[in-house]
Amino acid sequence: MSCDVALAAFLWLASTGPAAAAPKPAVAVAAPQSVAKEPLFADIVGRAGRLKAEVEAWRGHLKADGPAASLAGFDGFSARIGELAALDQKGHEVLKARGTDGDLKCILHGISQDLPLKLGEIGKAATGKDQDAALRDMAYLLNDNVEVITAPPAPAV
Repeated sequence: MSCDVALAAFLWLASTGPAAAAPKPAVAVAAPQSVAKEPLFADIVGRAGRLKAEVEAWRGHLKADGPAASLAGFDGFSARIGELAALDQKGHEVLKARGTDGDLKCILHGISQDLPLKLGEIGKAATGKDQDAALRDMAYLLNDNVEVITAPPAPAV
C-alpha cells in the first residue's frame, strides 16, 4: 500500500512540475584498453595456462577410490603457484596505481589470495576423490586467471 501512495505522490508531483528537459545526446563510451598484451599480464596468462595443464595431467592419473596420489613435481608446482599469486597481486597494484576502477583489479587480488588456499587443499587431500576435487578447483581458478585477463574489456557504464 505504501508503494501505491508513493507512486501516486510521484506522479502528482511530476505532473505539476516544469516541463521535462530535452534529452541529452548520447555519448559514445569507448571500451577500456585490454591489458592482455602487456608483459606482466601476458606472463600471468602464460603461467596460469601452463599450471592448469599440469593440474589436468595429474587429474588424468588419479584413482578416486584410493588414497591421495603422490604428485610428481608438486614442490616445484607449489613454488610456481606462489610466484603466480605474487604476479596477480602485482597486477592488482599496477591497475590500482593507474586508477583503474574495473573488476579486473579486484579479481586479480582475489585470485592472489585464493591460489595459496587451493594449493593447501591439494596438499591436505587424503583420498583420490578429495585430491581430484581440490585439483579441479585449482584448474577452475587457473582458468579464471586466464579468462579475466584475456576477455575483452567492457565499456564503463
